[in-house]
Amino acid sequence: MAAGLVGTLGVATAAVLGVNAATGTTTVVGQTLPAQGASVPAGFIPHYGRGWSHGGGFAGGSGGTSTGSTAGSSTAATSAQQVGIVDVTTVLQYQGAEAAGTGMVLTSSGEILTNNHVVDGATSVKVTIVSTGATYTARVVGTDPTADVAVLQLSNASGLQTAKLSSSAAGLGEAVTGVGNAGGTGTLTAASGTVTALNQSITASDQNGSNPEQLSGLIETNAPIQPGDSGGPLYGSSGTVLGMDTAASGNAAQGYAIPITTAQSIARQIESGVDNASIHQGYPAFLGVSVQDGTAGASIAAVVTGGPADQAGIAAGDVITSVGGTAITSASDLSTAMAAHNPGDRVTVTWTAADGTSQSATITLATGPAD
Repeated sequence: MAAGLVGTLGVATAAVLGVNAATGTTTVVGQTLPAQGASVPAGFIPHYGRGWSHGGGFAGGSGGTSTGSTAGSSTAATSAQQVGIVDVTTVLQYQGAEAAGTGMVLTSSGEILTNNHVVDGATSVKVTIVSTGATYTARVVGTDPTADVAVLQLSNASGLQTAKLSSSAAGLGEAVTGVGNAGGTGTLTAASGTVTALNQSITASDQNGSNPEQLSGLIETNAPIQPGDSGGPLYGSSGTVLGMDTAASGNAAQGYAIPITTAQSIARQIESGVDNASIHQGYPAFLGVSVQDGTAGASIAAVVTGGPADQAGIAAGDVITSVGGTAITSASDLSTAMAAHNPGDRVTVTWTAADGTSQSATITLATGPAD
């Protein structure tokens, strides 16, 4: 099955995370739309997210049959469509930005289903129950970046109405409505259309085609899904949720949703504590450096002020050569080594300073932004 290319929106500077490849200025993908503030340039969108382009670009996949239906316009979501739906707002401290998306309530005690890219890079998360206006602090329970699924847990929540999830698959040509926090305004809108194809594969990538990520098994719709709808429901003709809005093409002519049964299956694995190459529990360990391949190690491009590496005396221009006794010969080695640790772990880090001397320190890893 051939995969199409999903476009992009916005430009952001490279992130500085626990370990991150230094790429300079990055063209970004953004289904989550940032809230604008005095410290955030207009049009700034974090480099997290998928599938929105504001000026053409191809998106889509093959393998389904198009119905050729015309999508409807967006309207205010009805009270029934708001039940169990939440607005998700995040602070991305290390990008100097905020972002907004959507989610669905899975349990009355405040378990929330959303896209991974809605919370990717978040250092804090707040969730507002749309039907009541109640706002909660949320923590990330776990994520599956490869499938673009995340589970959140609200603090001190009880008695919440849950989203009405379907146990049936979407049907080709079925009338659907995508609901979400379009534009990051905090007001839910509803976009009508039909299912135009099933079991679709797409490639979500930067505008220049770099950093491609594959998503498969998706529902395709001509409902005009917008930035900020990510993590929101794609309602079927019966009024129950068939999928989770996830991506859109250049002019919103094609939108994509993860089948809700697929998203639920991944959520259950996250809830059960699965932690493997795909599914990550909680927040990652944080060293606080931006790296690139260097001579015989991971070269430090930048260091987070006040972070663990900074406190240990690691500086830009240094080259990390060992973490916890594991030799580091590249930036990817450092990422792999960090993935084996948890926040609070104490690890011995060895590096070559800019003056050529070998340095070593035992560092307590901090809690990083969501991945």
